[in-house]
Amino acid sequence: MSTPGEVTAVIPAMRRLLYVAAFLVFLAGLVLFVFPLRTAEWFAWTVDPPMTAVFLGAAYWSAAGLEIAGARSMSWDSAKLAVWPVFIFTTLTLGVTLLHLDRFHLSSNNGTLAQVAAWAWLAIYALVPVAMLVISLIQIRSLGPSRRSIEAGRPVLPRGLRLFMAVIAGFLLIYGVALLAVPTFAAAWWPWSLSELTARAIGAWLVGLGWSAAQGQFSNDRRAIRPVALTSVSFVMLQALALLRYGDELTWPSAPAIGYVIVLLAIGVAGGWALLLARSPVARVGIR
Repeated sequence: MSTPGEVTAVIPAMRRLLYVAAFLVFLAGLVLFVFPLRTAEWFAWTVDPPMTAVFLGAAYWSAAGLEIAGARSMSWDSAKLAVWPVFIFTTLTLGVTLLHLDRFHLSSNNGTLAQVAAWAWLAIYALVPVAMLVISLIQIRSLGPSRRSIEAGRPVLPRGLRLFMAVIAGFLLIYGVALLAVPTFAAAWWPWSLSELTARAIGAWLVGLGWSAAQGQFSNDRRAIRPVALTSVSFVMLQALALLRYGDELTWPSAPAIGYVIVLLAIGVAGGWALLLARSPVARVGIR
């Protein structure tokens, strides 16, 4: 049985799953971010305009960092901050895929590479959420009753950072759900043109990011938030590169374009703040 000071290790199956997921999202990000004009030939579905492709590619690459950080985490307290956002995102993306299956390169009318990418996409998003849920349940059962009882300790992040993260999380979750539920209406507030499929695909990412921020603010160990912080910083840096490449596709100087930049800056500040705290020596919950 675990003792209150004991750190629960991540089980090997969860580490392997996170590494596999990181590799898969790296491949998706490679096509989208590096070759945004070739999605009709090399990706599971045609992503247009290019700014949408590089946005999604940046999200995939930043998620790869989240999953690697989660897989390398010393404890489940840290790793779970990567696991649950990934589970939510993959589950939502499976739903988006099934809603817009006609847009995917599944038929013989498409090139061979595009067909392979589409069928692989469908298989991955059907299997990964199930595998993640099953392995997570095994991981949770390994904690033992005493360990579960202390998991809900007091958050140790500064109140200002927690409030900042809560605001960001609330915005991302609300707008992400709107893009998923009413994509045509919600896309009118996005800074560049979106189809129903791309609006929902982005909405799934925003919900995943929002969940990550919401979950992170309740962490009872400053070091445990490191995966979320790294993801936030890398996401903003990659989105900045995306803007340098295709920023002319935004409707400058409209309110959505300005708001988009403000939200990116807010995510970067919160991530940088949390990363600084995660790097400083600090005791676990109960010791201040």
